[in-house]
Amino acid sequence: MNNDAYSPETTTKKLRRSSTDKMLAGVCGGWAKMLGIDASLLRILFVASAIIGVGTPVLIYLACWILMPEEHAA
Repeated sequence: MNNDAYSPETTTKKLRRSSTDKMLAGVCGGWAKMLGIDASLLRILFVASAIIGVGTPVLIYLACWILMPEEHAA
């Protein structure tokens, strides 16, 4: 019986701030890489939600900036 969930080849996606795809701190670039979507689309959604959400997404962004470690450039 082969259980692929525990095989050493299984990779885990880690949430890290992007060191290459960033405009301010790399938070949107890191989230986009983890989710597998375009970073520009995520940035547009973030700005729209910041306007509609009356600043709450800005606080979330700041928390991510402080708490998310930056990826190491290879």
